[in-house]
Amino acid sequence: MGLKPKILIADDEPLTLEVVVERLQAEGYDIEVATCGKEALEAADKFSFKLVLTDLFMPDINGMEVLRHFVEHFPETPVIVLTGFGTIETAVEAIKHGAYDYLSKPANLDEIVLTLKRAIEHKDLKEQNVALRSQILEQHRLERLIGQSAPMHQLYNIIRRVAKTDSTVLITGESGTGKELIANAIHFQSPRNDMPFVPINCGAIPEELLESELFGHEKGAFTGAFKERRGRFELANKGTVFLDEIGEMSPKLQVKLLRFIQETKFQRVGGSRTVEVDVRILAATNKDLERAVAENEFREDLFYRLNVIPIHVPPLRERAGDVALLVRHFLNQHCVKKNLPLKRLSPAALESLKQYDWPGNVRELENVIERLVILTDADEIQFNDLPKRMQTVEVVAVEPETTFIEIGEDGINLKELLDNLENRLILDALQRTGGVKNKAAKLLGLNRTTLIEKMKKKQIDFPA
Repeated sequence: MGLKPKILIADDEPLTLEVVVERLQAEGYDIEVATCGKEALEAADKFSFKLVLTDLFMPDINGMEVLRHFVEHFPETPVIVLTGFGTIETAVEAIKHGAYDYLSKPANLDEIVLTLKRAIEHKDLKEQNVALRSQILEQHRLERLIGQSAPMHQLYNIIRRVAKTDSTVLITGESGTGKELIANAIHFQSPRNDMPFVPINCGAIPEELLESELFGHEKGAFTGAFKERRGRFELANKGTVFLDEIGEMSPKLQVKLLRFIQETKFQRVGGSRTVEVDVRILAATNKDLERAVAENEFREDLFYRLNVIPIHVPPLRERAGDVALLVRHFLNQHCVKKNLPLKRLSPAALESLKQYDWPGNVRELENVIERLVILTDADEIQFNDLPKRMQTVEVVAVEPETTFIEIGEDGINLKELLDNLENRLILDALQRTGGVKNKAAKLLGLNRTTLIEKMKKKQIDFPA
């Protein structure tokens, strides 16, 4: 059973106090009583109240001063003003100064109880909204992007600087690199973060429908337009629109988009009324738009309007040092989501994933990890559990301290294999010790500083 909501009641009339306190205690509230304004202010500094019910006219310090004190110092606590000298003017003044509501004496106990419940529900809802918003921002803050490699740190620096502005951004990168995640990070780091973030995939919607999706339509504009509909730009007013796969947009729509960017105005499909909105535009593509411009497949003037600030998201093969971090993240994520015991990768399996080229980038890596989580029974995913295309030359451990390597018909690259072996042994030691570098160094017969230097040189990132 949770704690009872604590309420402060301030009133200098003993009979009113007795009646109201008795009823509210019966309703399950924990009551703190103040018989004057001074006692009410003293109680405010001692306790945390869910709500305050105060008489307006009291000796020494009146209820309006009590109200002002709570509004200034405890703005999240609703205050209800109760008085026997109620007039429209005093009610308006109390509400104007921040009172949640205003009730008149003689006290109607049912009305007091109902008003208190509504005020507390309102307070709880506000707190839930604040918590939810904090959670959303947490999910989209920059630190949620996975990666500690040099290319990712460069990307983070650009995002931080770009987010503060209202400039149009063109995000480029191969399919699966996380361009929408970057757009999300820019929006939620920006001053517009409390307004809508509205994404639309320009390549997934037929041309004849995309215009309506972006700009909306009037009733009767085309077959099936049974009522007026607002488009994505209107829905995102004061916020951000993310135009994914912008390179797939038809020439006709490119013209209309260019005009909108220049004027911030448009007309709905089938309409004549001009609509003006304030939105920031982020666009993304996996195409080479400069080549598309040269080949007359994309408007040059629109390209320059979109490409005010270009951001290139590096492919996963250029950030191999991040593979271990991403693997660990996706393993935890999918094991928790599917209610399975947490799994880990053997050093050989992890090293093989690090050496793989990842043509499908982070999306491909996540799909592989999800498949391995579902299809692997053991807690440790082995080299042989990996898809065949990801199985590189395997190091087979026959005894704890002995390793044999098969020499194929074409020979071997001894330097590369020894380097890979060292990587795997370091990863194995880190995995066995939960990432504690002191313990891992002891297992390997190294000094802690030597291990850290090797990890930096090899771009091995294994957080504890």
